[in-house]
Amino acid sequence: MSDRTGSVTRTTKETSIAVSIGLDGSGVLDVETPLPFLTHMVEQIAKHGLFDLRVRATGDVAIDGHHTTEDLGFVLGQSVAQALGDKAKIARYGWSTLPMDEARVSCALDLGGRPFFVWQVPLPHGAKLGTWDVELAEVFFEAFARGAACNLHVTLEAGSNLHHIVEISFKSFAKALMLATRLEPRAGGIPSTKGTLSD
Repeated sequence: MSDRTGSVTRTTKETSIAVSIGLDGSGVLDVETPLPFLTHMVEQIAKHGLFDLRVRATGDVAIDGHHTTEDLGFVLGQSVAQALGDKAKIARYGWSTLPMDEARVSCALDLGGRPFFVWQVPLPHGAKLGTWDVELAEVFFEAFARGAACNLHVTLEAGSNLHHIVEISFKSFAKALMLATRLEPRAGGIPSTKGTLSD
C-alpha cells in the first residue's frame, strides 16, 4: 500500500474542514459539504484524478458559501502537499485539456513550491448553480494553489453553459493534478536543478 497520504483538519470560527487524501488510490470518495454543487465538484477531483478522498466540511453557509469553499480548497491543497512529502521522484508538472459538450478548459499545474494562480475563466457575477455562486470556482482553485504551494493556471477555451464550464474546470484540474503527483520511475530524487521544491 502507498504511504502517499495526507490528512489535515482546520477549524476556525467560520468553518470546520477535515480532508484525507491518498494520491495512489482508485477514486474512492466520501465527500460531505453543506453545498451540494461543491460536493459534486470535489467528487469529480477524486473520481477523475483517481484519488481516494474523504472530506467533512461545515461552515457558515447561512451567510454564503465563500468561507466553506475557500477553506476546503486550502485544506485540500495542504493535504496534497502533506501527501507529497519531500516531492522526490514526482513528475511535478501536469496539464490537461478536456471537453464537456460545447465547453473546453485547459489546466496547467506545477508543484514546484511557488504559489501562483491564474484564472482565465470569465463567469457572470451573481450566477448560481444550485445554491452555489459560480464565482466561487475561482476562490476554490486560488485557495488550493496557496495550500499546496503550487502554480496553477486554468483557462476557458470554449463554452457557454455555466454548469459545463465549471464542471470541466474541476475535471481538467483533476487530470492535471493526477499527472503532476504521479511518480516518475526514471527520476532520481527531487525534480529541480535547485535540489529543492520548497520555495
